Amino acid sequence: MTLTEIHSEIQQASERRTELWHILSQGHDPAAASELKSLSERLERLWNEDRTLKAELRFGDRDHIVARARVEERLERAA
Repeated sequence: MTLTEIHSEIQQASERRTELWHILSQGHDPAAASELKSLSERLERLWNEDRTLKAELRFGDRDHIVARARVEERLERAA
């Protein structure tokens, strides 16, 4: 998924969340409350994905960075 796609999904989910809060402000609705909970979890995952992708674009693949750091650590210990 690209950053543009993630941001688009975040915007759509945020708009729906606003609608759900409006519905819930008029009285308790179990279906709306359940949807709001799952939507909030989805937004959290999307924001995490956004941060991860930005970090990868800026610094490179996480596994490659970790492997390089381990090699550097071994070299420091050997020195």
